[in-house]
Parts: sequence; structure tokens; C-alpha cells
Amino acid sequence: MTTLDRDGALAEAEAGLSRGRFLGLGALAGAGLLLGRAGSARAAFYTEAQRANALKGRAAEAAQVVGAVERAHVKAFRALLGAKAIKKPRFDFQGVTEDQKKFLKTAVAFEDLAVEAYKGQAVKIRSDAVLASALGIHTVEARHAAWMRYLNGIQPAVRAFDSPRPRSEIDVVVRKTGFVVAAPRMTARKRRPKYTG
Repeated sequence: MTTLDRDGALAEAEAGLSRGRFLGLGALAGAGLLLGRAGSARAAFYTEAQRANALKGRAAEAAQVVGAVERAHVKAFRALLGAKAIKKPRFDFQGVTEDQKKFLKTAVAFEDLAVEAYKGQAVKIRSDAVLASALGIHTVEARHAAWMRYLNGIQPAVRAFDSPRPRSEIDVVVRKTGFVVAAPRMTARKRRPKYTG
């Protein structure tokens, strides 16, 4: 990992943000719901890849490190949003977590989308403290995107500027993947959803 994590950013991200810094994200509201939902899909994706045990070498290492970071992000968003947090949907990654080439291609798309989503929601944040926390996650997601691009043989950064992507476009992209196979059910009684990732 040292060759990819020269400045220690991935190791730092793996440790997660402090609860205090995340509590400042309360003002994210709708932005938090979108980003939490997107993080849940990525966390499930990396977790399923780890469980499938089909990845080798640097791809396996990346899935482990990035998966831990994404799970930390999801946990923090759930703590932040409390009862407003969406329940975990069920995912079907259609075998891409069991094939190294497909995994890396999908990981690049997921991480690029995450960076665009964070950038798109940043304009909705009115608190300087909340914005600082959200940007702290945004930069981690950008490192994930660069890492996955590197592993997939794609030049990590080719443009001088990236454009944000609005929520409506993010939702369309996620729907088109077909990865979310069942939305969470809202029931009066408390049931533990089946863990898929």
C-alpha cells in the first residue's frame, strides 16, 4: 500500500472521521440522504467483493481498504441521520464482484459517481463546519477514484476541472445499473434486513 498511499491519506481515511466532526454534518439533510444511500451501495459492493474472494493482488487490497472506509462513511451517516436514515436496500451486483476486470471497471464508475455526487451536493450546504466535513469525505472519494482508475489502467486525472452532477442524474445512473434489486420495506414492526454487503 505504501506505493499508492505515499501521503498516508488512505490510512487516515481508514481510521474514519471523528464522531464530533460528523455530528457537524447535520445540516446536510437531503444531501446526507443521497450521499448516505450512495455510500451504502459502494460499501455493499466492496464487502461482497471481499466475501467472494475472487480478487487478487492490488485489487483485493484496494477492495479491503476502500470497503472499510465506505463502511465507516455509512456508519457515520446512519448515526448522523438517525431515524431519517434510509433502511438498507438489497443489492445484486450481477457477478461483477466475482470477476477482477468487471470489478475494477465498476469500481471506477462507482467512485467517479461518488465524487460527482459530493460535488453536486456541496452547493446545498450552508454551514462552513458542515462543508469542511463534507469536503473531507469528498477528497477521500477522489483518492478512491484515482486509485481504482490506476488499478484499471486508466489515467487518474485528465481534466483540469470536474463538473458536479445533480441528484436527478445520480439517481438515473444508479437505477440504470440494476444493482438495487429491492428498496427497503417500511413496516411498523422492527425487522432486521438481510445483510447483503
